[in-house]
Amino acid sequence: MAPEEKKGLTENLIDKFRSVFSPQDPQQKKNALPPKAHFSIWYFLIVFMLFSLFQQYFLARKVETIPYSQFKQYLANGQVSKVTIDPESIVGTLIGKDKKPGQQFITFRVEDPDLVKDLGQHKVSYSGKYESKFLSSVLSWVIPLAIFFIIWRFAMKKMGPGMGVMSFSKSKAKLFAQNETKVTFADVAGIDEAKEELQEVVEFLSHPDKFQKLGGRIPKGVLLVGPPGTGKTLLAKAVAGEAKVPFFSISGSEFVEMFVGVGAARVRDLFSQATRQAPCIIFIDELDALGKARGINVMGGHDEQEQTLNQLLVEMDGFETNKGVIIMAATNRPEILDPALLRPGRFDRQVLVDRPDINGREAILKIHAKNVLLGPDVDLRKVAGRTPGFVGADLANLINEAALLAARKNKEVVEAADLDEAIDRVIAGLQKKTRVMNPKEKEIVAFHESGHAIVAESVEHADPVHKISIIPRGIGALGYTQQQPTEDRYLMTRSELLDRLAVLLGGRVAEELVFGEISTGAQNDLQRATEIARSMVAEYGMSDRLGLVTYERPRQAMFLPENYSPAKSYSEEKAAQIDEEVALLVEETHKRVHGILASRRKVLEELAGLVSKEEMVQGEELRKMLEKSPVESQSQA
Repeated sequence: MAPEEKKGLTENLIDKFRSVFSPQDPQQKKNALPPKAHFSIWYFLIVFMLFSLFQQYFLARKVETIPYSQFKQYLANGQVSKVTIDPESIVGTLIGKDKKPGQQFITFRVEDPDLVKDLGQHKVSYSGKYESKFLSSVLSWVIPLAIFFIIWRFAMKKMGPGMGVMSFSKSKAKLFAQNETKVTFADVAGIDEAKEELQEVVEFLSHPDKFQKLGGRIPKGVLLVGPPGTGKTLLAKAVAGEAKVPFFSISGSEFVEMFVGVGAARVRDLFSQATRQAPCIIFIDELDALGKARGINVMGGHDEQEQTLNQLLVEMDGFETNKGVIIMAATNRPEILDPALLRPGRFDRQVLVDRPDINGREAILKIHAKNVLLGPDVDLRKVAGRTPGFVGADLANLINEAALLAARKNKEVVEAADLDEAIDRVIAGLQKKTRVMNPKEKEIVAFHESGHAIVAESVEHADPVHKISIIPRGIGALGYTQQQPTEDRYLMTRSELLDRLAVLLGGRVAEELVFGEISTGAQNDLQRATEIARSMVAEYGMSDRLGLVTYERPRQAMFLPENYSPAKSYSEEKAAQIDEEVALLVEETHKRVHGILASRRKVLEELAGLVSKEEMVQGEELRKMLEKSPVESQSQA
């Protein structure tokens, strides 16, 4: 063994002895979970075989098996001292110079009428033996059954809770000890308000006496609400890691099975386990799978999902507040949860985990980029500005994609170009390098994307253009125009919506203006334009003709008959007016865009030619073209 290997082995042994004999905090010992035992049935079989071999070859006396004729010869030579005769065999002891003292033998008995006479003639001591077969027959059944039972019990135990035939009622929650949950608030970024709310929960678990001496009670439940990927599960793990308490994690769908009553039994078992491990946290992910609003069952009685929910409501409102068991749950569909689940006393706090702003996205990028070698040209602030609407999961995927792209190109560090390509891949999809378009289609796509870009730079409230590309990406995108917001926006004015509508129609109008023909390439643009126009008319009250009235109801749970409402709450005449206003809004914007592109016809053709040649043009080049070229008269429109 090399000196380095010896040194490493010695250090490992020292660390193990330290972990065993090092003093621990009494409270930590109290809350610590017993170590997991790793046992395999193969260990048992190997030990059993070794013990049997040891007993057979070292402990058992040697018995020589000889044929009956050999036995008769030994008897004639006077080498047999004594024998025991049973119905099937003869066991005896040999004597003689060439034999060890007391050497035993065994031979199978044959029909020999002269056997007793020969034994008496040679003065051999002999006796008979009768053996009852009852015990051996019983043992031949009992021992295999006992072995089978041991193996079955071991298999059921290894399968875990909820897997055995008799274990349907056991909870499937995964338990993480306080030293296994290594996530802390330092690993969470971009959701500072939610972190502040949950820091109090950590205080409740760490120092409950601080609040109870003033008469306050620990909240029973905390509901994390937010879009997918914003970090709800990560935030719950961070609370458990900060509080250093056991953490039960389970999905809402794991409670419900095909057998009636199993879900309710699992809820009871989960709370029973949590009470024994208190103080602790129970985290139920995807609560909407379990806590949907209860409805009226036309078949009578309650189905399995409702029984499980009823048991959860009873457990949440039943256990005492001083036990230190806090329930945390996460959902992205709070509108379908049962009202009884959301009332104070069950889920006392509802914490919104929203999409991060530009500062939050920058902080999240810094966390995920800790272990990534970034080049000197990388500015995470700019990357955060180019990713509006991204959640934590999207940003983690973005950093990972950039690292993979850099590694594929054998780079030493991740450069800004890799992050730029990763953003395009996440937003628009995978680049299709093998797709070949004919020159006519390529020209149409170039003018289409150039129309979007020129309109975006010409109107007042649109985001500036970052990139124009005609490289096919994703499922059906033959090209795209990427705009970079200057800031995060939460409100949109009527003028801003009209400008956004104009940008969407820019590609279609460019095709009409240049080719006098239209293609199917504007399908997605027209869908999004129609949605914006209809929302302006029917939801935002931005139509002078229809007034300050909204004609669309917000999404709501429709599980009870009294909550049900028809899709339309207005007359057919009013529906026709809405359709007319939407069409009028789109048509007026179409005329406006036609005038913009007609006045920029020269720039449109120049930009389309450059895009066809280079396949990708940056927004700075477009702005230089617009500065050099004066606006033409719009009379041609």
